[in-house]
Amino acid sequence: MYTIPVLLIITFIIAAVKKIPLYDSFTAGIKEALKLIIDLLPYLMSIFFAIELLRASGLSVLLAEALEVPFSLLGIPKELSELLILRPLSGSGSLVILQNIYDSYGVDSYPARVASVIMGSTDTIMYVVAVYFAGSKNKKSGLAIPIAVFVSVAATVLACLLCKFI
Repeated sequence: MYTIPVLLIITFIIAAVKKIPLYDSFTAGIKEALKLIIDLLPYLMSIFFAIELLRASGLSVLLAEALEVPFSLLGIPKELSELLILRPLSGSGSLVILQNIYDSYGVDSYPARVASVIMGSTDTIMYVVAVYFAGSKNKKSGLAIPIAVFVSVAATVLACLLCKFI
């Protein structure tokens, strides 16, 4: 509760002792942050555009239906197919799907428990990659995306196994 005020007071005291021009440092930091935001904007806009196209076109639903069989071989319930496709792309879109799973199957059902674990243990891969590589000098994502997708699927399989026994 008092963390932020205490941190601010400590910052002011250290700046006064070291005679650091606090306001000048603050504005310099804002200038750097604005440059980063401008660098990030094209990457984020392209991802948001692609996500919206994927959802509006219905491709995410078709892709989810196509992946139901491979997912079932991994032990992933078919009810989670669309969530697994949208989770790496969109946090808000996956929250809508999570709510649909809760409404359809109940919050204590196996699909809902697995979906909850997935939401808590995975991240929006494309957003994180866009933010990281937009701010990095190295613009080559290389194996970052495939490795992140593999780990996300592995986490999902593990979530399914754990939720079966819990």
